[in-house]
Amino acid sequence: MAVPPSAPPLSSLSAHLLAASFAISYVGSLYLSKHSRLRFSSTAVAHNQNDVPRQKYDGERWRDDPDVIRARLTAVTLSTLLSCATIGWVLNHVDHGNSSTGDLICATLYWIGLGVDLSPAALKTIFLSSLITVVLFLGPLYGYYLDSSLPFQSRFSFKRDVYSVIRTWIGWRNYIIAPITEEVVFRACVLAVYHMSGASVNKMIFLSPLWFGVAHMHHAWDVYNRFGRTTAALRRAILGTCFQLTYTSLFGSHVAYLFLRTGSILPPITAHIFCNVMGFPALIEDLARYSKRRYVIWFAYTMGVAGYVYTRSRWSENPDSPYWNHSF
Repeated sequence: MAVPPSAPPLSSLSAHLLAASFAISYVGSLYLSKHSRLRFSSTAVAHNQNDVPRQKYDGERWRDDPDVIRARLTAVTLSTLLSCATIGWVLNHVDHGNSSTGDLICATLYWIGLGVDLSPAALKTIFLSSLITVVLFLGPLYGYYLDSSLPFQSRFSFKRDVYSVIRTWIGWRNYIIAPITEEVVFRACVLAVYHMSGASVNKMIFLSPLWFGVAHMHHAWDVYNRFGRTTAALRRAILGTCFQLTYTSLFGSHVAYLFLRTGSILPPITAHIFCNVMGFPALIEDLARYSKRRYVIWFAYTMGVAGYVYTRSRWSENPDSPYWNHSF
């Protein structure tokens, strides 16, 4: 008589609740303190320019204010540590409290993709899988090349384009703290609990990123207020939120695949940083500015997609990944 497989240590409901708690904790931490909350004028502000925000008034607190960013970075860092501790608590529950503190910490780091594996094969996989996103952006990179804005080209300045950006609080938020904390929470922690519930790889790739997309919807309130709380501002907030939900969910599927495939959080973090640097692909703008190169531009974008399809599984393969076709 065949022995049935052991039941997953978590139920699907428990995994959903834990994933929701991670998302709520991360976004909610931005509003717990008065220092991290945004503040807008209580009166409607006339504003007819749809492409630029209105003038900021005294007493208002906007998301790009340095003190707001500092408070929010502290909040999300603490929320991320809390989510990681929750993974440790779940692992301790699964092991019925039999693990030592040291073993529990090592196990938590392992399941959130921070296990240290310095073997040449592991380092090669991490390096190659970090380049997959670069391949996908071959078209936008060609646009930067035409604009002479790539590193070592005439219009690129390390001091202006790198140093002066990273040293600001906006730079720290966009290119360091946010990519790291968001990937640890919305990729590592969320996928860890879904994996413990026995969720399929496809479900983890295509459904779990919705938490990441939904977590960005709170930006709609910010956009609505900064653009004057008019009908046009409301329309802009709704359309922008729908676009961001779609884009972040698609991006989430991409980095979820990288995490599950490699078992490391480093490729998703580097992909997140790279995408934040590149922004959304500007195909229409590139075609308009360089109309004589339009066929080459189309070719570069097409080759980027084809290269992504070719390299995605080949460059990210890690037989030791605990997530890819492995039971908990």
